[in-house]
Amino acid sequence: MPSLYSIGYATKALEVFIDQLHTHGVTAVADVRSVPYSPAFHDFHREPLAAALKQHNIAYVYLGEELGPRSPHPAHYNADGQVQFSRLQAADHFLTGVQRLFAGMDKDFRIAMMCAEKDPATCHRSLLIAHFLLHQHAIDVAHIRHDGALETETALEERLMSLTDIQPDMLTRHCDCLPLAWQEQCRRYAYIKP
Repeated sequence: MPSLYSIGYATKALEVFIDQLHTHGVTAVADVRSVPYSPAFHDFHREPLAAALKQHNIAYVYLGEELGPRSPHPAHYNADGQVQFSRLQAADHFLTGVQRLFAGMDKDFRIAMMCAEKDPATCHRSLLIAHFLLHQHAIDVAHIRHDGALETETALEERLMSLTDIQPDMLTRHCDCLPLAWQEQCRRYAYIKP
């Protein structure tokens, strides 16, 4: 069984969210939102969420400053104001957040990184964090999809080729399409400064 998951909460009832965590044996939630509040889903504001999880014996930790999709550092943005996940993945604060995940896993916590988006393919929890963990540490995060089923980061990255319509052909090998599809999906969904 995996020890590192991700989950999105958009449009889920809190009870469904918690049931899905229990189904997969999750014992800790790492909140990776840059802003740990929701304009539409008030049960998922940082403080009431932490209290609800505690009632269900699930630990809560906020890692949005380390692993969130926004950065306070101008060097992590391109000229158009869009955050560049490849730059964030090399940042000290990001690497510190990854080490905090590892420390929790070393204590036998089964951790789910939490953000809002329904589909992990449109969220930084896959495009930024799980991508890094797979390619730098060979950790294949298991994404808890909206219906509760699991999708590995490896399978998700294959799915990105369909979502971006980047497919192998006579000139482009499959192994070359995977990073191109990831880059395109990052271009579509990475945070842009207002």
